[in-house]
Amino acid sequence: MVMSTFYRDIIKEVFSNRNIVIIAFTTSLWGIFNTGWRPFWSLYLKDELEASIAAVGLLSMIQQSSNLLFQLPGGILADKFGRRKIIVYGTAFRVIPPLIYLLATSWIHTIPALLVGALTSIYMPAFNAIIADSLPTRRRGAGYGAYRMVTSLPRVFMPVVGGIIMDVLGLRRGVRTFLIGTIFASVVIIMIRWKFLKETLAMEDGKDRGAKEGSLKATLSSFDFPRTIWIMTAVATLGSFGMRIAMPFTTIYAIDIIGLTKTQLGIVQTTMNIIGTALSMPGGILSDKFGRKPMILLSRLVNPIGTWGITIAKNFQQYFLIRILAGIGGALGGGRMGFAGGPAWQAMVADLVPRKKRGTVMGTIGTITGLVGAPSSWIGGFIWERFTPQTPYYISLILGLIATAIFGLFVKEPKKKEE
Repeated sequence: MVMSTFYRDIIKEVFSNRNIVIIAFTTSLWGIFNTGWRPFWSLYLKDELEASIAAVGLLSMIQQSSNLLFQLPGGILADKFGRRKIIVYGTAFRVIPPLIYLLATSWIHTIPALLVGALTSIYMPAFNAIIADSLPTRRRGAGYGAYRMVTSLPRVFMPVVGGIIMDVLGLRRGVRTFLIGTIFASVVIIMIRWKFLKETLAMEDGKDRGAKEGSLKATLSSFDFPRTIWIMTAVATLGSFGMRIAMPFTTIYAIDIIGLTKTQLGIVQTTMNIIGTALSMPGGILSDKFGRKPMILLSRLVNPIGTWGITIAKNFQQYFLIRILAGIGGALGGGRMGFAGGPAWQAMVADLVPRKKRGTVMGTIGTITGLVGAPSSWIGGFIWERFTPQTPYYISLILGLIATAIFGLFVKEPKKKEE
């Protein structure tokens, strides 16, 4: 009873902020449609658009390169002109890729969609910064956890719904149905964010940012990051490379090699998301109480083991248990496919970086991660075809454990958290 009251008080405090409510609602709306088809996209590319495994890896590489192109410019723009404008403009580009996907008759036709989709990454630093700006500082970890718990709710049921629809309608009709829904949802999201989001940088300064903050000198000075941020960037980059060398092919591996149905795959994904949703808030609370580092370290230890474990699964039951392990790791706070991980990881970045530099810092981390990780999925596809489907997962395990060791040995939590 006491614990439920404690949770309720945190949720009430976090969602008393209008920006958090708007971001959470629109992110959840996006998740309802996006998570219905995304788990099956690599299979759609292979079976419907005639992409080889290497081509799937190439497309994933192009998509991931968006971090390299626009994350840092987006972060600088967010710190110079504010979060709201960049978020609204970046969200507008989300309408175009699903339109192109609907018209595609070959995997080559999806490349323009990926290039246009790269423009959406321009708003991610602003998106992460406005969340950090809007959360209560004293409960930042718990706040991230509460936010993530709410926005993860669509991911709880949509993968299994998507799997059932794919089995009933067929892969082609099922994916196209969700793409149409994604287009309509994107239009609604643009309108809501444009109408209701409130600028946090102007709130901090009490006025619009002037020429001094927008000067070249101010921009360059923002690159004077704490040493811990650089180490975390290296950890995120190495860990992300390891994850991306294997994860784009997991759906194909599960269905073609282990023998799962699409409905079974949806059940697994839904269960992982239930775990992630349930543990997000407790993970954030624990990071506030015991520190960010222990939670991140545990997460980054479990993640690569859970990814590698796919290779030892022989049936649905074994795959199910292994992916649950990965779901626990992803929920605790260490980050997965990109630098923006769970509550503990996000809270630690916000603790280390003052508000006026958060967009630039988050953009820089995303750019470096994207630059180094860009070829990882293409390399993974090449290794899959040249050696064995299991080899990318072995490499992922090794790189993930190395990143965990670096984090454990060299990252230190700040004694004083930034407001």
